[in-house]
Amino acid sequence: MLKGNFDIPLDFLQTKTPPMIGVDISSSSVKMVELNKLPKGGGYVVERYAIEALPKDAVSDGNINNLDAVSDSLRHAWKRMGTRIKNVSMALPAAGVITKKILLPSGLREEDLEYQVETEANQYIPFAMDEVNLDFAVLGPAPGNAEEVEVLLAASRKDNVEDRVAAAQSAGLKAVVIDVEPYAAEAAFEQIRQELPDGAVDQCVALVDIGSNVMNVNVLRNGQSVYMRDQQTGGDQLTQQIQAAFGLSVEEAEAGKRNGGLPDNYESDVLAPFRENVAAEVARALQFFFTSTQFNEVNYIVLSGGSAVLAGLDDAVATRTQVNTLVANPFAQMSLSSRIKPRQLQTDAPALMVACGLAMRRFDPS
Repeated sequence: MLKGNFDIPLDFLQTKTPPMIGVDISSSSVKMVELNKLPKGGGYVVERYAIEALPKDAVSDGNINNLDAVSDSLRHAWKRMGTRIKNVSMALPAAGVITKKILLPSGLREEDLEYQVETEANQYIPFAMDEVNLDFAVLGPAPGNAEEVEVLLAASRKDNVEDRVAAAQSAGLKAVVIDVEPYAAEAAFEQIRQELPDGAVDQCVALVDIGSNVMNVNVLRNGQSVYMRDQQTGGDQLTQQIQAAFGLSVEEAEAGKRNGGLPDNYESDVLAPFRENVAAEVARALQFFFTSTQFNEVNYIVLSGGSAVLAGLDDAVATRTQVNTLVANPFAQMSLSSRIKPRQLQTDAPALMVACGLAMRRFDPS
């Protein structure tokens, strides 16, 4: 970590972490996950999780607009969890973080490396350095040049970090790691990749997270992101369409979307067109991927986010894109504590990808 003005760490590139729970603050809810590990190299155990709704507009575009409301939701979720752990791992949205891979001479001492990173960062960060939190990690030798190393640097406005830290503190929690949402989702995806044929080695997998307002598409190859794009579509559109079609309030439309009980023509008149629209947006995103990179094929699509469990959405996406499509469940190979209801977790799992990845930071090797 760089010293000086970087007093609140942007720690998604660090590894030494205490016991903690993963906390994902999205536009619609707070999600918490606590994992443990079986002894002697055993797998993960899902100890607890909770999802707590947020008031409308408390968070928008990744920014916390109502700190008190977010803190209250964090406090309620933590109490429902019934855990004693107060250390949390949190994340920033990709749009709130600037990342850049740079090449530096190999063999630099740590203080020289930090100086070089800060010097390079000045070229890419459109803010004064005392306004940002900065972190970096050496990824390894530069491709084709043993005299250089590849370094990933990342920076975020201090306001973005401080808001999340303050929300946690107000709820009686302590933020010990600040990650980036797509990185956390990638960590959780490793649990899913193990289930794909041959681990999807040398294949492209599109992680499609359908949030309330934004659909994030992150294409991975051998565990590394090769393309990322946001598109303006999400579950709130379906809620608004339900409201308009049946004259319901926001709360009634959300409840109907999640729990059923809507009129018989909901499937044909509202849900089916929404599914087709999402499928078309996914296909559009893949076309952007093909035209922007050297790749011309995606082998799997993995749907996550709260809307991923909408009836028939995976089939609609698979039909439109002609790509094998599955709904994310990073917990499928994990053991469950007696507190967990398996059927409910399966329903909630796609919305818990980021929180799961954040919870896994507890077990990063030091």
